[in-house]
Amino acid sequence: MIAVPPDAGRSWWLRECLDLPEFAGEPAPPLAGDSTADVVIVGGGYTGLWTAWFIKELDPGADVVVLEQDICGGGPSGRNGGFVTSFWGEIATLTAWFGDEMAVRLSEVGEASVAAIGRFCQEQGFDAWFRYDGDLGAASADAQVGAWADQVIAMDRLGLGDQIEVLSREQVRARVDSPVLRGGLFTRHGATVHPARLARGLRNAVMGRGVRIHEGTPVSRFGEGDPVIAETPGGTVRAASAVLAMNAWAQHWKRFRRAITVRGSYIVLTAPAPEKLEEIGWTDGMGLWDHRSALHYVRNTPDGRIAFGIGGMQPNLARTIDTRYAYDPDGIRIAVEDLHRMFPTFAEVPVEAAWGGPIDVSGMHLPFFGTYERGTVHYGLGYTGNGVGPAHLGGQILAHRALGRYGEVLELPLVDLEPKRFPPDPIRSAGAMVANHAIHRRDRAFDAGEEPNPFTDFVARLPRRLGYNLGP
Repeated sequence: MIAVPPDAGRSWWLRECLDLPEFAGEPAPPLAGDSTADVVIVGGGYTGLWTAWFIKELDPGADVVVLEQDICGGGPSGRNGGFVTSFWGEIATLTAWFGDEMAVRLSEVGEASVAAIGRFCQEQGFDAWFRYDGDLGAASADAQVGAWADQVIAMDRLGLGDQIEVLSREQVRARVDSPVLRGGLFTRHGATVHPARLARGLRNAVMGRGVRIHEGTPVSRFGEGDPVIAETPGGTVRAASAVLAMNAWAQHWKRFRRAITVRGSYIVLTAPAPEKLEEIGWTDGMGLWDHRSALHYVRNTPDGRIAFGIGGMQPNLARTIDTRYAYDPDGIRIAVEDLHRMFPTFAEVPVEAAWGGPIDVSGMHLPFFGTYERGTVHYGLGYTGNGVGPAHLGGQILAHRALGRYGEVLELPLVDLEPKRFPPDPIRSAGAMVANHAIHRRDRAFDAGEEPNPFTDFVARLPRRLGYNLGP
């Protein structure tokens, strides 16, 4: 039985940390009246807050305003699985697109962000449950075995094979004893974190540096120019430059309508059961995920819970972000069933919370950062559910752009990367829904050890055939 909280859809992470004064922080009331700033940032999640932080690092005197429609951490930053990853997991694709040197450079910078987030939590004096214990991508069905081959070949060719470890079924189960796991690839370049504590701790650190944050302040109209003008129900902000850090909600802006598409992701969280984690040997903070097309991402917590997520869901035609993204009974039911399939010893452990959220999916499975033609508006989007680590890098990129400063981060290939555009509606929404259903039916067949229906298999593979890299 799932105990759905009264505020259905608000993540357990966020509700837990808002009960702690050190994470609730000082009030950030809605904007009231007209204001000016050097930089206005639309969005109070990781990208917007890291951008504000790095602007203050580059120019402590800069006047920065953050406008957040909900509360900081209320969107994907406070409801994700808490996986802090670099770009090493994309190395085979990165070398094909950008060449060896730039692929390695991007991955190393991404790796540095993982470590930097841990240091930030320590230096700011808050406990975000950061554990740098690596990342395991495993096969949860026979059809997934060897899915990591391209990654291994690329790392070996680059002379970096010692940074990864191919594990047999027995070696995987020595780390986490699940009957469905059949081998995998372990890398040390990964961490887990309490995502809402990170978001709220970052919010409070930014406010401590003099950044003005207004929560409960949606932007109702936005004008590009000199100055940039952000209009809200309570007033306006005029600024020399702007940063758009809206994640999936950018879908509602005409400019980004075909640059991203939106998918849902749902998480269920068990009650604490540390003794059962000990029984299966999973007592560190290693992140775990599988190679399904609609992948499972799984982690434990320091108090002995399992958070089990499933990505690539689509509760509707994905034309608007509505309450079904925050909580969808079908998505939650599937997540519970899959949790018990992967960890049957947890079948008797209560599921205490369940929630979901939208993901800004890019056609290349990579985030992209750019600037409007007039040079005063900058943006970062397309994290595709992997934004906790890369948003730290994105904040550095956008801070330099917003202040007109040069930095080596601006030479990375994600900067001014032209996203692969999705088809226009109604083709995109209807086609994505059909493909999404086929992907899930195909995954279910493989889970059961069966071959999928040929037509289902064809439709499920169609996005790849059309050049879209949407996941494993």
